[in-house]
Amino acid sequence: MVPPRPALSFDHLGIVLAVLIGVALFAAPFATYRATRIASGEARLLIEALPVAMASALVLVALGLAAGAVLVRDPLGRLGSAVIGLAVLLPSLGLSAGFLTPADNSFARVSPSAGFWLLSLSFSLLAVDALARMRLGPFGRLVALAVGVSALALLLFSGIWDDLSIIKEYRTRADSFWREARQHLMLAVGSMALACLIGVPLGIASHRLRTLRTAVLQGLGIVQTIPSIALFGLLIAPLGALAASVPLAAALGIRGIGAAPAFIALLLYALLPIVANTIAGLNQVPAVVADAARGMGMSPWQRLVQVELPLALPVILAGIRIVLVQNLGLATVAALIGGGGFGTFVFQGIGQTAIDLVLLGAIPTVVLSFVASIILDALVDFSKGALA
Repeated sequence: MVPPRPALSFDHLGIVLAVLIGVALFAAPFATYRATRIASGEARLLIEALPVAMASALVLVALGLAAGAVLVRDPLGRLGSAVIGLAVLLPSLGLSAGFLTPADNSFARVSPSAGFWLLSLSFSLLAVDALARMRLGPFGRLVALAVGVSALALLLFSGIWDDLSIIKEYRTRADSFWREARQHLMLAVGSMALACLIGVPLGIASHRLRTLRTAVLQGLGIVQTIPSIALFGLLIAPLGALAASVPLAAALGIRGIGAAPAFIALLLYALLPIVANTIAGLNQVPAVVADAARGMGMSPWQRLVQVELPLALPVILAGIRIVLVQNLGLATVAALIGGGGFGTFVFQGIGQTAIDLVLLGAIPTVVLSFVASIILDALVDFSKGALA
């Protein structure tokens, strides 16, 4: 008797990606051309935005990837397909800018449009799905991140994207870009570091004292319900009064507007995840381990430092990961009160109706959040491995 042939199986995520790729290729514009920086854009489909040979090659590669995403389940095959797709797509955007920009025209602008973003999203999701199926350890994820960042840096330094509008925006603001980058990191990372110095001891104390725990968690929970721009505004008056009455505060840069209220607001938002995760981490320390440490004659301080905190470290690091990603995003809003950071470009771009200036601030923020999330995820896994 001949065994029945297995039914053809389709990957569910692959079907979604295939639909997105189809829309990106044939329905959504690949690039937008503007005669000047703030002129109305003219959407160009893929076949119009690239030379025929390049457009045809990209269409064939994308269709092949769509079929592979639906039919191929092998993680290495999916990852290889995604890498090929990105390797063809990303340089194509730069070639599109050169193709659409008239010769010796320094006023024209070419920006990526919905079709490019959909293709980028589809190929990236395919790569992430392949890496997830490969179940990489923390070191493998860090290596994959390093390879991706290196490839992106190589693409930027190669000059193939030089005709894109966002790169032109960067070149005219290179000095201010790196100044605002430092300010953004100072706000996000500095407030996170101070929140750790305050939040971990506060979490330890709250773990020991139930009445303190209730009051602290409820108070920090109320802070989390206040919208960021409202909290920035609430801090302006008291900090302005403090700067006016205390010359030392003004000398230290504490004012009603600027970095000070933004930093304090980010600090307040960061405390709840760190305090709550410190309490949760300490709560999950097995009672038998604490009893064994007590039986060995360890003092309460020794038990805390040598036993409880190391066992709680993965959960505490998970809270720090939440805080850093949250702060990198919220720091963008600080520009509204003069706090600086990448939000400066976002809100300038909105005011000037210059979408590429908005992207100049938004894309680095997204990239930083993504990188920080992967690195801290790896650190959490490393800490778990150290305890195993």
